[in-house]
Amino acid sequence: MSIPSIVFNQLIKLNIFIVIIISHFFLSTLLLILSGKSAIKVPNSNLNMNIKKAALLVLSVIVFSIGTLRADEGMWMLPLIQKLNINKMSEIGFKLSAKDIYDINNSSLKDAVLHFGGGCTAEIISGDGLVLTNHHCGYGSIQKLSTVEHDYLQNGYWAMKHDEELPSKGLTVTFLDRFEDVTKEVTEAISATTEPKVREEALKTVSDQLTTKAIGANKYLKGRVVSFFGDNQYYMVITKTYSDIRFVGAPPSSIGKFGADTDNWMWPRHTGDFSMFRIYADKDNNPAEFSTENVPFKPKKFLTISLKGVNQNDPAMVIGYPGRTNRFMTSYEVKETSEITNAITILVRGVRQNVLMADMVSDPKIRLQYASKYAGSSNFWKKAIGMNETFEKLKVYDRRAAEEKTFTEWVNADPARVQKYGNALADVKSAIDGRAKLQVILKYYMEALSSIELTSAATRFGPKLEVNPGDQKNARPMIPMTPADFYKDYNVATDKKVAKALLSLFKEKIATTDQPDFYKTIDSEFQGSIDAFVEALFTKSVFVSEEKLKAALTGDKKELENDPALKASRNISAALARYNKELEQYRSRYAQGQKLYIAGILEMKAGQAIYPDANSTMRMTYGKVLSYSPKDGVTFDYVTTLDGVMQKEDPKNWEFVVPAKLKELYTTKDFGQYAMKDGRMPVAFLTNNDITGGNSGSPVMNRKGELIGTAFDGNWESMSSDIIFEPSLQRCINVDIRYTLFIMDKFGGAGYLLNEMKISK
Repeated sequence: MSIPSIVFNQLIKLNIFIVIIISHFFLSTLLLILSGKSAIKVPNSNLNMNIKKAALLVLSVIVFSIGTLRADEGMWMLPLIQKLNINKMSEIGFKLSAKDIYDINNSSLKDAVLHFGGGCTAEIISGDGLVLTNHHCGYGSIQKLSTVEHDYLQNGYWAMKHDEELPSKGLTVTFLDRFEDVTKEVTEAISATTEPKVREEALKTVSDQLTTKAIGANKYLKGRVVSFFGDNQYYMVITKTYSDIRFVGAPPSSIGKFGADTDNWMWPRHTGDFSMFRIYADKDNNPAEFSTENVPFKPKKFLTISLKGVNQNDPAMVIGYPGRTNRFMTSYEVKETSEITNAITILVRGVRQNVLMADMVSDPKIRLQYASKYAGSSNFWKKAIGMNETFEKLKVYDRRAAEEKTFTEWVNADPARVQKYGNALADVKSAIDGRAKLQVILKYYMEALSSIELTSAATRFGPKLEVNPGDQKNARPMIPMTPADFYKDYNVATDKKVAKALLSLFKEKIATTDQPDFYKTIDSEFQGSIDAFVEALFTKSVFVSEEKLKAALTGDKKELENDPALKASRNISAALARYNKELEQYRSRYAQGQKLYIAGILEMKAGQAIYPDANSTMRMTYGKVLSYSPKDGVTFDYVTTLDGVMQKEDPKNWEFVVPAKLKELYTTKDFGQYAMKDGRMPVAFLTNNDITGGNSGSPVMNRKGELIGTAFDGNWESMSSDIIFEPSLQRCINVDIRYTLFIMDKFGGAGYLLNEMKISK
């Protein structure tokens, strides 16, 4: 480890104030020595010169160390880079201007970054619309394309020419055109009333007007008004979406998902988490539905790929679409998140996942059907576990409470501020306390009852009731799906086991008065036996298969109305509507308190660079390649190699199986141009970039804006990062681009794709 790294790992554990005081003392003394004004006099001129040289060395180490102590925190808005970030970026070594990153008149890096599938990020890496993202981001699309005979998830796939690229039904990618600040217009439109429904209608009206003005007659653009800083600021976000997206290739799961659940959210990491797609457009390069007449998309900008590798303290920048953070979260919400949201998620998903995994291991068809469902569930399940653990370790509740105390003292110091912000925290606390019971009930409804696929199918495909379904803001959104798509990935026996387990758990945790009506049927007609009820439910319902559903839809509609699964789904929907309506009184109070609290924080910290919470809009984060020390006596290096893959290999554990061809390449050291200078094959590396869910697949770029990797995970010690940034511990885990190209080329045999890339060596 270099001297600066040692200094960093030691100093970071100290209180910043103490470090600054000590550093000031040493700097003052060293400067005096260097100037010859120090009281320390050494007769021997050579010795005196050596002291000066030593002083220079120590001075440089201290200055460097202080620089590395700066928290590279922030998910920054691209239009504000020139004002808030570019000078600091230059200080740590970036060679980019603000316009190189975001420019609405000329091509810039933002034009090479896209929102992938609505929940991930990707980047364009060729002039023919070749797209790189994570394996887990493409997972659902790859799973849909797979069959037991052609299992692209398990075995991987590479198209060797354009006509072998596979259309990915339902997959879209979205480009950012520009941001427009519309705070003034929106604020004026909604400030006339405080009544929630009237404000909502006014917001919709002004949003529609602003959108029409922004996009004009351009049918390919879309606009939406997005809230920032808790409704204290608004931007119009203008985008363009492409829907003809084709699967180009990905490694087998033994590489793309190496380590699976065990290694998820962990470092050291050895996962080749990447996949490639291609965007197609019409002859004029505009968005178009799938057609054999479409051609590869020609981007405004694509990223140059760097094979130069990474070193400790190298500048690193990430641009992407982070989903949600809550960095202004109060202590009351921390408690609610830990004790309600996370606790219920951990319990219920754990029960369901055990059922799914047992069936997936026993049958290849079920494994393929439930691979994406299981991965989506387990990812946040493990994150919830880690979040609760780090909440406690980092004393997040206490730290938030201390911030609230500071805020309250600042408010109370000025009568005008008391008038304006005096009730902010009280309103938030009152709303959180008031909604606690409802949050528990709704969370169990969503995690347990809404996870039973049979009743979900009835909700999707059954006749709809022509009644107001109530406020479904807490409902899990359903992805549009045809019966054929649904039943392709549905196993009756597995769902029956899930239903028995989750209905029993729900009954145990939720009071009788808050259970849906079908629990009365369980008691009256099945003597309280949930197993017997489930057996009858699955026997009698037409929603167990596509064939039965089709027959029912063409038959007697009264018969369909009496379907037990449809009745159960309506019981659940009615209960959700009722509880969501009760929750509304707390939503408006919370929103008002949160808005005032954030507005007060912004005023209290006026003059400081502050970023808004993530909300699935494009953001930039910058920092460095950096190792870290999770606990005393332990330091994690910033890079992993193929050596670690071989060390983790376990042929008896599906999570750590290593393909024979990869072992052969390792044995012969056939790494080509992708090896490190010492001959090893890099796999992943760490940066201290500030990311969250939605950043998966984001490009990690060097000082010149060249692609050096793709972000795919965070480390275990930073699981509370959506709420609080911990600079000494938070790390972003990235696939090294050299490993990506090595697997594509040497392992997958798709080296021809290199011909369309721009590579810097």
